[in-house]
Amino acid sequence: MTKFTDLKLHAKVLKAIDEVGYTEPTPIQAGAIPPALEGRDVLGIAQTGTGKTASFTLPMITLLNRGRARARMPRSLVLAPTRELAAQVAENFDLYAKHTKLTKALLIGGVSFKEQDALIDRGVDVLIATPGRLLDHFERGKLILSDVKVMVVDEADRMLDMGFIPDIERIFQMTPFTRQTLFFSATMAPEIERITNTFLSNPERIEVARQATTSDTITQLLYELPGTRRDAQAKQKRDFLRKLIDQEGEKVTNGIIFCNRKVDVDIVAKSLKKYGHDAEPIHGDLDQNHRMRTLEGFRDGKIRFLVASDVAARGLDIPNVSHVFNFDVPGHAEDYVHRIGRTGRAGRLGTAMMISTPKDEKQLAAIESLIETPVPRGDVGEQKAPVSKATEADVAADTKEERPTKSRSRSRSRSKAKEAEVKVVEVEATTEAPAPVDETPTEAKAKPAKKVEAAAENKPREKEAAPKQENAPRSRSRGGKGRGRNEDRGPKVVGLGDHLPTFIEKSFAERRAD
Repeated sequence: MTKFTDLKLHAKVLKAIDEVGYTEPTPIQAGAIPPALEGRDVLGIAQTGTGKTASFTLPMITLLNRGRARARMPRSLVLAPTRELAAQVAENFDLYAKHTKLTKALLIGGVSFKEQDALIDRGVDVLIATPGRLLDHFERGKLILSDVKVMVVDEADRMLDMGFIPDIERIFQMTPFTRQTLFFSATMAPEIERITNTFLSNPERIEVARQATTSDTITQLLYELPGTRRDAQAKQKRDFLRKLIDQEGEKVTNGIIFCNRKVDVDIVAKSLKKYGHDAEPIHGDLDQNHRMRTLEGFRDGKIRFLVASDVAARGLDIPNVSHVFNFDVPGHAEDYVHRIGRTGRAGRLGTAMMISTPKDEKQLAAIESLIETPVPRGDVGEQKAPVSKATEADVAADTKEERPTKSRSRSRSRSKAKEAEVKVVEVEATTEAPAPVDETPTEAKAKPAKKVEAAAENKPREKEAAPKQENAPRSRSRGGKGRGRNEDRGPKVVGLGDHLPTFIEKSFAERRAD
């Protein structure tokens, strides 16, 4: 059996390992440390929870023990996909390098640039960072990567999922071609394999387990709930989650509950608190200090349940997690492996339970295809959709309101059609009926002339009536819409037909004479 003393590590590193209580390396550590100490590139493929962090931390401390860092020029670089994983790597470095004089800097979001710049200016041996924050410092001219001798990419497949691959390629190009690269991943997607072929030079490939396999120390159970209304499905799952926790009882010393959406993380945490369970949420929208306090409380045992999104699915090195609950079936099959890998770590026993609904059939099939074994089914008992009184009232109200809405719309459309028909008839009557020809004597014709002359004296009224006459035919051509602004000023003038009154002829004659 291989021991750490057989791996040619520095004496100060071996002393720190002995103080922690470790004597035998894990398979990935035993396979990766020797070629790393020889200066070769390493491609490590292993499932989560197998000790990959120590696989690159221990040889890196040994290699960097000689030499001194210069300002703004770190000697080694470790890239991690999330803040939590980067902070965990920093903790491992402090643990194993405590007997050396090596320095480190942690570059993650949520921390002041000023504090990080001060550390970089003094010079650091190990720079641990997330890709985004590292590029921010580089673009501000605060960082020079030309002296990097060892570069580590941890959880590369998670980098791919989070869209960091373009940033990783850019960072590779900023570092020297002669660097040593240690590349670790749980799975090998085609994109990741392309990067390793491009930026790694004849790497030593260590694959301690088949890609995307689950640990034998984890007991897996799947609970398939029956279908129900969409608005009641979430409540049904929350009720069943509490039922599982109560069934396990004291076996659940602590547990991580994974949800697909951030909003569900908050809802599930509040629901557990409401029913007396000690639970706290953690996801990407929370403040970094709050996230670190929550993780610290969970590690110390002050918090029993950690409700998390996939931001916490990778890199949480909490060795004594007894249970993992998948409140939602993960959208990517690989995430299932990483989620349940939070329990059953370092040879301990763990339990992973997952709740599914009929809509999760495709995701379940992808998971079972990836791990090449069916997930054992658990007994759900009799499950009924929990429909509240308010929900029933809403459903009844919806069914009552639908029919009257349709009938009112139909009656309105019919009434509008009838009004349009009436207007068309009125327009036809006004346009087709000719004005009666005035056959009265000339003396009798003078009476309407007096009315017109009287109207002529009232000039403002004539000005207002004139546009009314002009607009009248236009309104009839539009189907009777828009009868003018002043509808209460008497009947509309229809027209004079073919007859021309005498007084109008006289007025034209007088003008021609003038």
